[in-house]
Amino acid sequence: MSVTRRGFLAGLAATAGASAAAGTANAAGVERFPGYPGRYGLLHDTTLCVGCRSCERGCAEVNNLPAPQPPPPDMSVFEHERRTSTVHFTVVNRYDGGDGKVVYRKHQCMHCNEPCCATVCLVHAFTKTPEGPVLYNPNVCIGCRYCVMACPYDALSYEYDNPTSPRVRRCTMCYDRIKEGKQPGCAAACPTGAIVFGRREDLLTLARERIRKEPERYINHIFGENEFGGTSWLVLAGVPFARLGLHADVTHTSLPEIGTSYLSVVPLFVTIYPGLLAGIYAFTKRRDALATKERDQAVAETKAQAEAELKRKLDEATAKASADKQKAVAQAVAKAQAEAAKKTEVKP
Repeated sequence: MSVTRRGFLAGLAATAGASAAAGTANAAGVERFPGYPGRYGLLHDTTLCVGCRSCERGCAEVNNLPAPQPPPPDMSVFEHERRTSTVHFTVVNRYDGGDGKVVYRKHQCMHCNEPCCATVCLVHAFTKTPEGPVLYNPNVCIGCRYCVMACPYDALSYEYDNPTSPRVRRCTMCYDRIKEGKQPGCAAACPTGAIVFGRREDLLTLARERIRKEPERYINHIFGENEFGGTSWLVLAGVPFARLGLHADVTHTSLPEIGTSYLSVVPLFVTIYPGLLAGIYAFTKRRDALATKERDQAVAETKAQAEAELKRKLDEATAKASADKQKAVAQAVAKAQAEAAKKTEVKP
């Protein structure tokens, strides 16, 4: 196969153009999943949260987890920011809201409309339910922990200390209680009404009404309504969300949708890639052949030059040795003649 550099580059440009066009067309065909209608959610109004950590205790009780440590109302727990763990599915952290404000926010799995954990899971251990929660099946989990790394909210934990059957641990949104018509444990335990459980659309209406009635109290935004495609957990705040450890000004497109947009061009690349690789191989092979030929020529020229230089030096050395030898012989003959003349000289 003979491929010129110009021909290869032209083909590569055409391939790239076709790929880009197909990628755009396929990406346009990826539709956003708005979530199951009528699903449940929870609204956390941080302006009402007092950091009592009753939600932590309620979560531990309904999920048969160890009691929160240190136990409420010990405030030393707020000296550093915590994240969820295999034995604490939810934690409350304290944040500096600015202007002397202290704000508390509950942190747990957000139960995304299009969860990254489910998308990256190789064995489909995660399932988004029509009720809203994202469920996990430890019986099929292979322990790759892609879900832990993919979660944009750092809400999943892995049982590294369980050598026989480690699991991914996270908030379940108390799915069993929801199926029974009960509230999640955290919402049932909250004494201030900072956590409200209900249909997600009703919670959005409630949140908008609170913002409308007290615009000076709230940031005019409901976190979780659209972030990364939306979540089942919604958050209201009176300070910028970035101060509460939440992503600010992030895309409204879900991360799985973004990934699917890129992956949608895979069939096209499967079709064109063999030809593309063949072109690259032919070009590279020809380039390597030319390089080998040039190298061999250079080696031959260098060898010839070295041999010529060596012959020249040997000839010079031989000529010099011959001249030196003739000179030495002449000197020896002259010396011998001089000595013979002295011996035959007649004294008076």
